[in-house]
Amino acid sequence: MYTAQPKKLLIINILDILKKYTDENHRLSQKEIADILKNEYDMIAERKAIKRNLMNLIDFGYDIEYSEYVRRTPNRVTGEQEESYILSDFYLVRDFTDSELRLLIDSLLFSKHIPYSQCRELIGKLEGLSNRYFRSKVRHIQTMPDMSMHSQQLFYTIDILDEAIDRHCQVSFTYNSYGTDKKLHPRKDGSGRIRQYTVNPYQIAAANGRYYLICNYDRYDNIANYRLDRITDIKLLQTPAKPMDKVRGLENGFDLPKHMAEHIYMFTGESGIVTFRAKKYLINDIIDWFGGGVTFFDETDEEVSVRVRVNFAAMRRWAMQYALHTKILSPEPLAEQVKNDIKKAMENYSIT
Repeated sequence: MYTAQPKKLLIINILDILKKYTDENHRLSQKEIADILKNEYDMIAERKAIKRNLMNLIDFGYDIEYSEYVRRTPNRVTGEQEESYILSDFYLVRDFTDSELRLLIDSLLFSKHIPYSQCRELIGKLEGLSNRYFRSKVRHIQTMPDMSMHSQQLFYTIDILDEAIDRHCQVSFTYNSYGTDKKLHPRKDGSGRIRQYTVNPYQIAAANGRYYLICNYDRYDNIANYRLDRITDIKLLQTPAKPMDKVRGLENGFDLPKHMAEHIYMFTGESGIVTFRAKKYLINDIIDWFGGGVTFFDETDEEVSVRVRVNFAAMRRWAMQYALHTKILSPEPLAEQVKNDIKKAMENYSIT
C-alpha cells in the first residue's frame, strides 16, 4: 500500500487510474474509482470530489468519455419526485487502439534493423500507452533470438539524418560491408584508406525490412541509396545540401511511392519500362513487389504479360529470383543479361 498522499494529488491519481484500468470495454463508476483510491493509493475521497476532478480533467483537454443517467428521488421536504443526474462509466479514450498498438509491436518484432534489446525496450514503451488489460494480452509475445548483425549506432544515425534533412545540410559517414568474421568493415578507396562518403540526404525509407537513406553522393548527379545499419561515424556538416532539382531523376521533386515501386531492391541506376511474361499464379507476388502501377495485357488461361516501370538492375535480380515462372520480353539488352546470368548459374552446377 502506498504512503498516505496529500489531497492535491487526487487529480493525478484519478488520471493514473483511468490510464491503468479503463478503455472502451472497461469503464469505472465514481464509487469504483473511490475504492481503487482507497485500496491502492491510501486516499479517501468523496464522490463529489472525484466528480469535480474528473470534470477538471475534461476541461483541461483529456478525452474522457462517460454516461449520464437520470435518477428520481423524493424531495425531503415536499416528498415530490425530483430528477437528478448521475455520471458513471468513465473511461479514457486512448491515442492508439489496442489493434493499432499490436500492429506497431508486430512491426517491431518482424523488423530486421532494430537490435533485440532495443526492440524489447520499445515494445515496453508501447505497452505503456495502453492499460493493464492490453499488457496482459501481450505478455506472451516473444521474438527470435538476436541472430542477425546490427549497427548499434542506428538510432543515432537516424537522429543525425533527420536533422540534416530538416536543415538541408550534407552529412559524411563511413560505409561498411560484412566480412567472413560477421563484423562490419569500412569500405576503402584504391589506396587502401577508409573511404569517407559525403552525401546530400533527402529521405529515409523502409524497404524489405531495412532502413535506407535516399540521397545524392556528392561526386555525381544521380540518386543513391545506402542502408542505415551499415552507416557508422556519421557527421552533420554545415555545408548546404545540393538542391533536389540538380539531381538526375529529381528534377520535378521526389515521389516516394514511385521511387519505392521502381527500386524494389533499392538498387541505384537507370529505370525504364520493362515487359515480361509471367504465369498467372504469380499475380499476387507481382503486385506485392511492384504495387498498383503494373499493367496486365495479353492474358491467357495460364499466362499474362506485364508492363512496369522499374530499376533495370533490380529487375535483373528479380527475374533471376522468378526465372522458373517469368520471361523478360523487353528491353532486349536486359533479357540478354538475364540469359547470360542463367547460363553462368548453370555452369556453377555443371559436372566437372
